[in-house]
Amino acid sequence: MKASNWQVYGQTLSSRLFIGTALYPSPKVMVDAIRASKAEVITVSLRRQTSADKQSGGQFWQMIESLNCHLLPNTAGCYSVKEAVNTAYMARELFDTDWVKLEVLGDSYNLQPDPFALVEATKILIEDGFKVFPYCTDDLVLCQKLVDLGCEVLMPWGAPIGSGQGLLNPYALKTLRERLPDITLLVDAGIGKPSDAVQALELGYDGILLNTAIAEALEPEKMAYAFADAINAGRLAYEAGVMPKRDNAKPSTPTLDQPIWQQHG
Repeated sequence: MKASNWQVYGQTLSSRLFIGTALYPSPKVMVDAIRASKAEVITVSLRRQTSADKQSGGQFWQMIESLNCHLLPNTAGCYSVKEAVNTAYMARELFDTDWVKLEVLGDSYNLQPDPFALVEATKILIEDGFKVFPYCTDDLVLCQKLVDLGCEVLMPWGAPIGSGQGLLNPYALKTLRERLPDITLLVDAGIGKPSDAVQALELGYDGILLNTAIAEALEPEKMAYAFADAINAGRLAYEAGVMPKRDNAKPSTPTLDQPIWQQHG
């Protein structure tokens, strides 16, 4: 059974996985993994595309085009508002899309986004017609400010980029889901294994963006299949309604003619 479709900035999608294009052992492995993932949105780096005049860059771009996916350019590696905004403008021209995954990093050790610069850059880009996908922390106040600026999608981290630590603060992520019920939420960064993705989707998150967990697997294509199944399972569980946790046991086969509270063992 397939989980329900969803919408991202007016675009209807069936896959709830956004996938990156970096770190794969080879371009062919990348293409095979992306196809196995069934992802419909792939993130691409402007810096990679600017090398398209070189033979390797041109071949890479041809492979990307052959996948027939929606492109989500990113501003990876930017540490200032000016750098991120300029990169976004160049990406819009090169990729012919107003979608942008906005990254403005504040720390080079854990690659944590700079919340102040992120808000400033988001304001500039939204005012100029961009549909911003901000890579942010799980801070509620920051996320509320991004929504107030006009973001319809937020992408809080589960853990630092490439760490594979999973969801380090499920409480904060759950709080975002509860307080921002009408906003599309994707966990971006920190996912290490399919069960991490299941956990995020069971919390009510709409999707996952990942790269390293597939690209650095021993068998990326097989791992992509695993994530596709896991994300679908997590969303189906959320849609079905997960049973509540209880402090006490509840027998699944009540004894006839005996009230439950009198049953022992």
